[in-house]
Amino acid sequence: MRIVGAIVGTLLLTVGFAGASSATTTPWGPIADNPNLGPTGTATMHGDAASSDATPFAGPGTGNIAVSVYPLASACPTVLQGSDGLVVALCTAILGQTPTVHLIDPTVGGVGSLGSSTGSSGGSLASFPLTKGTLLGGVYAFVDNANRLVAVDGNGHLVRIGHSRTNNGEWQLTKDADTDLSSAIPAGDGVTGLTPGIDGTVWFATAAGVVGAVDAQGVAQTVALGAGEQVQNSISTSPAGRTAVATTHALYELAADASGRPQVLWRAEYDRGPGRKPGMLSWGTGSTPTYFGPGNGAEYLTIVDNADKQVHALVFRSGSGAQVCSQPVLTKGGPGSENSPVGIGRTIVVASTYGYPYPTVPEGAGSSEPLIAPFTGGMTRVDVDDTGCHTVWENTVRSAAVPRLSTADGKLYTTTRVGLDLTTPLDGFAYTVIDPGNGNVVTSQPLPPTIASDTLQMAPLLTPDGRMLQGTLTGILRITG
Repeated sequence: MRIVGAIVGTLLLTVGFAGASSATTTPWGPIADNPNLGPTGTATMHGDAASSDATPFAGPGTGNIAVSVYPLASACPTVLQGSDGLVVALCTAILGQTPTVHLIDPTVGGVGSLGSSTGSSGGSLASFPLTKGTLLGGVYAFVDNANRLVAVDGNGHLVRIGHSRTNNGEWQLTKDADTDLSSAIPAGDGVTGLTPGIDGTVWFATAAGVVGAVDAQGVAQTVALGAGEQVQNSISTSPAGRTAVATTHALYELAADASGRPQVLWRAEYDRGPGRKPGMLSWGTGSTPTYFGPGNGAEYLTIVDNADKQVHALVFRSGSGAQVCSQPVLTKGGPGSENSPVGIGRTIVVASTYGYPYPTVPEGAGSSEPLIAPFTGGMTRVDVDDTGCHTVWENTVRSAAVPRLSTADGKLYTTTRVGLDLTTPLDGFAYTVIDPGNGNVVTSQPLPPTIASDTLQMAPLLTPDGRMLQGTLTGILRITG
């Protein structure tokens, strides 16, 4: 999922312009841990280095909810939490479109039913602007095992932003580390995704298809993928030391050689269709590749293709690249997904974004075919075994966020868009909980009817104390049960 262009366009409209790996075992299956990240489930946009979109933490549940808002005057696609309980969010400011890190205490603050606005920046304890570049600093970042937000800024610098208290007790955000990667990034290019490897190496991919690995000394080595292929989503790493990257043409798995240089292990082309579809932000898959599996949480690798009239969940074996299946998905809803699949154990869940009303798309994306389409929604659960795949259920839920599966309470959490299939600015949004066993909606409760509730297919954060923090176009919603 790449939403920078969509966020910026909406903002303009809004204002009028090395180590051993373990796995967290759950009833659903293992979630691959990475010792270089913060807590599993809260350290990356998709929860972990494998991009499982599963979490070991329970959500607010199915009872009555209370909602408050952190009004940050920013779109906030990346909302993460460290082991100290504080939330760090990478947002794009409405004014100036500057990428900005915000520090938030999720137990206090906010505006609405849970209290009054507190902090130095519209509900945040502290803020720190990053240098804006061709990709506005990107939206993908992670929290490391020292509770620092790690991102690549617009100058091509790998930065680690830490937080601490000043002598007078106020919180501050500071740049704790800065590694210049600009010589490894082509001029005019920018980093679209980054994730740590199991050995501490930081892997990154650029929009123009360059994949790099940064070692502990700050040395970056790179490899260029296929000519004309772009990387429009983030990347994932596995406990086996492999890295998955999806371009607009193919899925790749890479590993570092003895010198630390990235090497392509295998490449699998997929059906990218005749062009970009409505509700998609590029011509190709909208998936951040997802590792999943019943053993170490990463035996399989999946994306959703962009085939013309019927999309498929593609499942491959990590390491060999052997294709396990090509399973039709979203047959009850729109044929396209900009969101990464949920993947855990032997299960994946895919949500449709076909026809979703992004107000604009990234530069160079081209017009969609057709120009517009209804947003009918739709989700599909597929289970995998050694002989292939089978569909467990399908529904017509109109998910407006990246779904998050809680293995603690066995529920699938998202935000849904409420209104006609042909969307309008008057549409509402609802907190929605789905039973992942059968795909049925367990509860759906309306969110405040303002632009602050527009979640634009962003990913939620489920915290260890049962809160759900959901990025929106103007800040962050805090939902409690």
